[in-house]
Amino acid sequence: MSIVPLLKKVDILNGLSEGQLEKVARLWREQTCNTNDIIFKEDDKGSELYLIQDGLVEITLSVPEPGTERSIVTLGKGQIFGEMALLDEGPRSASARCITDGTKLWVAKRADFISLCEEDTSIGFIIMRNIAADLSFKLRLINLTRKEPG
Repeated sequence: MSIVPLLKKVDILNGLSEGQLEKVARLWREQTCNTNDIIFKEDDKGSELYLIQDGLVEITLSVPEPGTERSIVTLGKGQIFGEMALLDEGPRSASARCITDGTKLWVAKRADFISLCEEDTSIGFIIMRNIAADLSFKLRLINLTRKEPG
């Protein structure tokens, strides 16, 4: 099964040619998880990027009450998460867990992405530009919600 059609819908890969997408497609491996399987936990070292083929994944944040989490978003087919791991190997900013049995994921290692981006700097430029635009959008949104009216 080719992952390229799914990759064409991923925002951080927007602008890559068919040939570049084929190169990116070689980086991914399949993984299946079931309801309540933890993909990663907040504060874990981030070294992989995930793409959902089928199923649902919930992203959560810890809250001050011990053992309590707040749901941030539920992601489905064609959505990507863990992309900050491409920028650095810092701690995960949230947790991710499967919420449906048989959730199919594609997983790519940061080191493999970095190698590809060094080999084909055009791919690296496009991906990093897209990640920067996404982060910029999110920061603006956070800043707008923090501003007090009038």
